[in-house]
Amino acid sequence: MEEIILKNKKKGMQTLLGCIAVELVLIAIVIVSAINQLEWLAIVAGVIACIAWIPLCGLRILKPQEALVLTLFGKYIGTIKGEGFYAVNPFCSSVNPAAKTKLSQSGDVNSAKPGLNVADDGTLSLEVIDKKISLKIMTLNNTRQKINDCLGNPIEIGIAVMWKVVDTAKAVFNVDNYKEYLSLQCDSALRNVVRVYPYDVAPNVDTTGDGQADDGSLRGSSEVVASRIRKEIQDRVNEAGLEIIEARITYLAYAPEIAAVMLQRQQASAIIDARKMIVDGAVGMVEMALDRLEENQKIKLDEERKAAMVSNLLVVLCGNHDAQPIVNTGSLY
Repeated sequence: MEEIILKNKKKGMQTLLGCIAVELVLIAIVIVSAINQLEWLAIVAGVIACIAWIPLCGLRILKPQEALVLTLFGKYIGTIKGEGFYAVNPFCSSVNPAAKTKLSQSGDVNSAKPGLNVADDGTLSLEVIDKKISLKIMTLNNTRQKINDCLGNPIEIGIAVMWKVVDTAKAVFNVDNYKEYLSLQCDSALRNVVRVYPYDVAPNVDTTGDGQADDGSLRGSSEVVASRIRKEIQDRVNEAGLEIIEARITYLAYAPEIAAVMLQRQQASAIIDARKMIVDGAVGMVEMALDRLEENQKIKLDEERKAAMVSNLLVVLCGNHDAQPIVNTGSLY
């Protein structure tokens, strides 16, 4: 299905003024014919006046970044785009199967029926279905999904997708409801991409498919993951005439059932890294202290005394609490 743009249709004002003028002329003819007792002329003018308003049914008003897909007796005849006052075939009908679907979720559909509706509090409201297709950039913010990463850890992730309609004919006729179709394809693409990455950097994990382990992760490579999600969604919605402008991760966390365990794991990893840094620094300081004592040659320590000094310094430097001094009045031996 190829999109057909209808041009030279901005004749709404001319059609409106022409119909009004014709109606006024016909009314005048009916009056004059009745005065002159020309019944046949009055009947003909009256019949024409009854059908002269039909072209008014083909008037359409569009705002900027709006489009209207038109069909004539079930056949697609074209699309009008851009702001203006249009005059089209009055027997044309507008088509937009996603007119009642909101932009948030695939199942978030306006249940109100067109026409006069009565609310629970007794108030009346007039519901009119707008068949116009918006060409603006819109945002689809899907609900958070629980997905297992490549290591099998359940995580919760949510994305926001910026998109717009670029081919109205494909959006209307190639899929049943392009908004629901987009939402479902976003869910599917998100699952496929997330299953390739671990939440944090993990050893021996290939996220690029080149057979080599890399440092890709959902938390550390969010830009790469978002770009990959956008590309996969775009490949899926090309037939629906949609363009995916950007995809962003809006929420990322471990699932509640393992969040506490993973927090303990992260804390343990942080403690190990901190301890390693403390030990490396303490060993360096002990080596520096021994070297300074040997350089000055003021104090000569045998191997046993050096071992005792190293032990004491490491205890002081690596301990969690401040050292408590102990005065030794006796001999080491």
